[in-house]
Amino acid sequence: MEELFIELLKEYGYPILFIWSIMEGELGLIMAGLLSHTGDMNLGLAILVAGLGGFIGDQIYFWFGRYNRSFVHEQFKQHRRKFALATVLIRKHGWYIIFIQRYMYGLRTILPMAIGTTKVSGKKFAFINFISALIWASLTIVPTYIFGGIILEALKYMKAHWYFFAPLILSFAAFVIWYFHKFSQK
Repeated sequence: MEELFIELLKEYGYPILFIWSIMEGELGLIMAGLLSHTGDMNLGLAILVAGLGGFIGDQIYFWFGRYNRSFVHEQFKQHRRKFALATVLIRKHGWYIIFIQRYMYGLRTILPMAIGTTKVSGKKFAFINFISALIWASLTIVPTYIFGGIILEALKYMKAHWYFFAPLILSFAAFVIWYFHKFSQK
């Protein structure tokens, strides 16, 4: 199964990266960096494809929020706190939030929709979002490309000793989720 997954990534890496980047992306960016390191993807093209995917995904969310305000507020009632936090952040920090919104865990899809419900210009959002998306892709893919050999060796070691690393990874993931959940409640 693992070999099939790797072959699919090698064969259809760019379309998978593009779609993955539209939806979320960080794991896809890491895979692109590793595939670029092994020579199965071109580094520059991987950054461009991932950046375009991230840009298009956020544009979809923005325009969805812009043209469906009442639907968004109705359907996302359970995320009222996140929308309120997003609105406060946008008013307080302006364009800076547009730039960093893709790095904010738990708000990545909510923020572009919330920005779409405000009076922020669509052109301004698109311009800042495009630059942010390319930097986002570069900041993950390039270090993974550079340290690809170390990462691949570490993954090989972790795979061999999974019984030790699985609880550590799960504990770390639980801590991160708890921390950001607590942060979003403030």
